[in-house]
Amino acid sequence: MTSLIRHITVDCTDAYRLAGFWAEALDGSLAADDLPGDPEASVTAAGSMLLFVTVPDAKSVKNRVHLDLQPQDRSRDEEVERLLALGATLVADHRRADGTGWATLADLEGNEFCVERSAAERADTASGQHV
Repeated sequence: MTSLIRHITVDCTDAYRLAGFWAEALDGSLAADDLPGDPEASVTAAGSMLLFVTVPDAKSVKNRVHLDLQPQDRSRDEEVERLLALGATLVADHRRADGTGWATLADLEGNEFCVERSAAERADTASGQHV
């Protein structure tokens, strides 16, 4: 049998704080034994598990790997606004007038991630209806 990805690990300066952001962003939950100041914190969400590990070095260059989020119960633009309200920042806006494209955001520690169109928005565009 081949290996499976158990979780995606993110180095950060405050594991608990960043895990809290991602738990809210993904409608997930922190592990019951994770506390402020812990060197590690994990988030479980539908289809994924993220592990945040405190390291002494701050992020200094662009991510080589990033997450692409697809909203499940709202539009891409509504999800971008929700994530900005949680503390994310807009890094680059690749949304087009015809409704296609994505937005690149950064989490509380500057880790980039993208918000793509929802499945419903993709289906509308495929059928000729631009949302």
